[in-house]
Amino acid sequence: MSVICIANHKGGVGKTTTAAALAQGLSEHGKRVLLVDWDPQGSLTITMGFNPESLKLTVYNVLASTVSNDGAVSIQDVILLTSNPNIDLAPANIELSQAQLDLVGASNREMVLKEMLQPVRSSYDFIVVDCLPSLGLLTINALAAADQVIIPLQADFLAMKGLALLLSTIIRIKDKLNPDLEISGILFTMTSSRTLHSQEVIEVTRKAFGDRIRVFEALIPTSVRFKEAPASGQSILTYAPQSAGADAYRLLTIEVLK
Repeated sequence: MSVICIANHKGGVGKTTTAAALAQGLSEHGKRVLLVDWDPQGSLTITMGFNPESLKLTVYNVLASTVSNDGAVSIQDVILLTSNPNIDLAPANIELSQAQLDLVGASNREMVLKEMLQPVRSSYDFIVVDCLPSLGLLTINALAAADQVIIPLQADFLAMKGLALLLSTIIRIKDKLNPDLEISGILFTMTSSRTLHSQEVIEVTRKAFGDRIRVFEALIPTSVRFKEAPASGQSILTYAPQSAGADAYRLLTIEVLK
């Protein structure tokens, strides 16, 4: 059983796409996966075919119940079945934005998500947490609950510059809160084999981190298919199974399973 957190404090780097595609890839290898939408925007919930605003119970209700210790709502109460029998979803909506305030005064405030997931850990092979673009308390909770973190990164120089801040946060959480946390790897997204800049950034990153942090061989290409897939309530692997993007995520899945 492994909890994988998809994290980067930069928005628009493909976190949600990666979470949905990785879950689908793992399910194709016969693995049971729980997707956890940990972003008030509810993008993963939408990608999996649900309307966040119509949901009565979400991860926020579980969080509020865990913080107040009233036992009213547990994670099992909010889990939705998706069209794939191997993938379940713990959904989110805008209510989760209230969580930052709830967590500030909570005792053990960094460990709330870990506590929330405890009852279902043994029911799944993987739990994949899609983080919001921030380094606030919600992301810290995700990193404290995770066994490994995948960092999606756009193949451009500015995106790479922000990586140092994220890595220092991960190292701090590993030291203080979660000694088991490992960086599974850096995943390059929105890559273009045609641009020299893209190739240079990937090369520099491999040289800089190669011996300390894995840089995945899988390179996720830029494709309009990635924008179309969520609108149809599917991951790229079911929406465009023969596409270069789907192939890249299948390669990522194999690397994660190794």
